[in-house]
Amino acid sequence: MAEHSLTHLDEKGNPRMVDVGQKPTSARRAVAEGVIRMSADTIRAVSEGTVPKGSVITVAELAGVMGAKRTADLIPLCHPLAVTSIRVEVTVDETVPGMRARAEVRVDGRTGVEMEALTAVSCTLLTIYDMCKALDRTMELGRIRLLHKEGGRSGTWTAESEGLDE
Repeated sequence: MAEHSLTHLDEKGNPRMVDVGQKPTSARRAVAEGVIRMSADTIRAVSEGTVPKGSVITVAELAGVMGAKRTADLIPLCHPLAVTSIRVEVTVDETVPGMRARAEVRVDGRTGVEMEALTAVSCTLLTIYDMCKALDRTMELGRIRLLHKEGGRSGTWTAESEGLDE
C-alpha cells in the first residue's frame, strides 16, 4: 500500500479542511452497511409494528436520510455537500439476529460521500436502538463499514465481501 500524507493536517500539524476547489466535479457514490443485534422478541415487535414508540423501520430510515444530510455538521472536517440522492433501507436479518441497515448516497461533486453513507447507517442503527431500548437492553450495534465507493481520482473500490458475516 502506498504511503499517504495526512491531508487534514497543515504543515504545522494543525487540523484543516482539505481544499477541494481545484478538483474536477464528478459523479460519486458510496454504499455503507451495519447491523444491530437484538432478541427474537424485539425483532418480532419491530416486524409486527408493536413497538410503543411507533414504526421503527420508517423512523430509522428517515433518521438515516437526515443523518447523511447533516454529516458536515457532525464530523468536523467534512465538506458540506449538495447530495443528489440518499437511499436508506432497513431489513430484518435473522442470521444476525436483528436488523441490517444499508445506505447509498450520491453526489455530483469534488469530494466523496463515504462519510455521508457511514453517518446514514450509524444514525439509522442508533434510532433503532433508541426506539427499542425499553424492550431490549442487550442490543448491540456492529460492523458499520463502507461496502463500495466510486468516482473521483481514486476510482471505484469495493469491499472484498459485500455481506456482513456475523
